Amino acid sequence: MKLSQLRAVVAVADSGNFSEAALELQITQPAISYAIATLEEQLGVALFARGRRGAVLTPAGERIVSHARQALQHLEMMQQEANIHRGLRGGQVRIASFRSVATHLLPKAIAKFNKQFPEVSVSIIERPNFIDIEDFLRQGRADIGTTYLPTGDEFEAWEILRDEYVALLVSNNKSRATQITWEDLAAYPPVMLPALPCGRPIHKHLKTVAPIMNTTSELQEDSTVVSMVNQGFSAAIIPRLAAAPIPSQVQVYSLPVPLQRVIGVVVLKSALHIPAVFTFLDMLRKFDFQGLARVI
Repeated sequence: MKLSQLRAVVAVADSGNFSEAALELQITQPAISYAIATLEEQLGVALFARGRRGAVLTPAGERIVSHARQALQHLEMMQQEANIHRGLRGGQVRIASFRSVATHLLPKAIAKFNKQFPEVSVSIIERPNFIDIEDFLRQGRADIGTTYLPTGDEFEAWEILRDEYVALLVSNNKSRATQITWEDLAAYPPVMLPALPCGRPIHKHLKTVAPIMNTTSELQEDSTVVSMVNQGFSAAIIPRLAAAPIPSQVQVYSLPVPLQRVIGVVVLKSALHIPAVFTFLDMLRKFDFQGLARVI
């Protein structure tokens, strides 16, 4: 008897339908049907009466699904006990991140993790740029970091977000078009860009697609750049997530030649981590950062 069979019989019992059970378990309907059929063959009794109205438990099925529920509950309790012995009743996870990710994305992920593992302490260490973050990982001052991809071979990394660079102008600017040109932006010299090194991708991009544009990157804080645009001092090009929250007077345009920054989560390959760090990393891999960014 397999765990997949127990999950299948409980899902069909709850939904009363093989198709809905398949959607819930994120498998195909033939896979659900096969799991139920093989379980019925092993037990020697029919668990469901199948008909146009779906699947209804037989008297034997009602008794057996009750035991299946208990078995799944016991398996969950086994996992909880294993978590305790893996050290997830305590420990600390330190995440080094730049402001936009630390402000808009990580708190949701941490809140989800804390619901399951409330005794694990998770902290965010804000750093001004990805170079600082990678240094913190090398020095052992952080367990997990966010950085731009690609990164060095010393790190294990995976992508969590693609963030579009956008142009910001005040809403009373002369152009009312839905799209913007490099010439429109050049009318607001100097155009403000993110400070280096975080601004390196857009600096390199503009050298190729708009080499004559007058730019400046003196301001360190993204929020200050947005505030300057809001007051009508200039235009700016910064990542969309870094610009949030965007004031109502500021218009947002995609660039004439699009560019994205690719953000990843990284750990140092040579580092020794406690179980809590590995568990948090596993949660991060499954978290929908791109979907969260779309609603910000």
